[in-house]
Amino acid sequence: MSRVRVKICGITRLNDALLAVHQGADALGFVFYPDSPRAITAEQAQAIIRELPVFVTTVGLFVNATQDVVAREVAQSGVTCLQFHGEESAEYCESFSLPYIKAIRIKPGMDVAGSIAAYSGSSAILVDSWHPQQAGGTGEGFDWSVLQGLPEDTPPLVLAGGLHAANIAAAIQQVQPYAVDVSSGVEDSPGMKSGRKIREFIDEVNRVRQ
Repeated sequence: MSRVRVKICGITRLNDALLAVHQGADALGFVFYPDSPRAITAEQAQAIIRELPVFVTTVGLFVNATQDVVAREVAQSGVTCLQFHGEESAEYCESFSLPYIKAIRIKPGMDVAGSIAAYSGSSAILVDSWHPQQAGGTGEGFDWSVLQGLPEDTPPLVLAGGLHAANIAAAIQQVQPYAVDVSSGVEDSPGMKSGRKIREFIDEVNRVRQ
């Protein structure tokens, strides 16, 4: 089985970013959504990104932002990938000159395969839990069985939603995702990452794939 990539989302501090990378994180997420408790400005993200080593993907997360806002935040921050967590259309997501990840929030009874198929041009699909008031980072999971039997041409899956060191092995074994995305599961408080929890999480990801 191939190695599962790890994205640590909701980075707000340089020390957390460096610690995550040194523990083996492949990507870091920066939340450009003012209503999030993990929100960061483009200038703050830039200060972190310029200190990172090479070969780390930096992802800017947006929720129903205008094209002008996305373009400005990308230019100022220097992120190398986009993640859209709202009701953005495929045409909108593809209008930028960067690879993008589209988040699909799983609701009971929804047509998961159909929702994913609408974004066939994405670099990856992030599957997350649905919450009526929050666009992500809720710490809540969903029924992973709804991801069984997806078409072979489905973009790479990034599994999110309520993941932490105690359940990540089971999640990987059942879903077999390309990557996993964690935020609240490795925090002491929103935006404040725990070195111990990051280490334990990534150790579990690596263990289950050995």
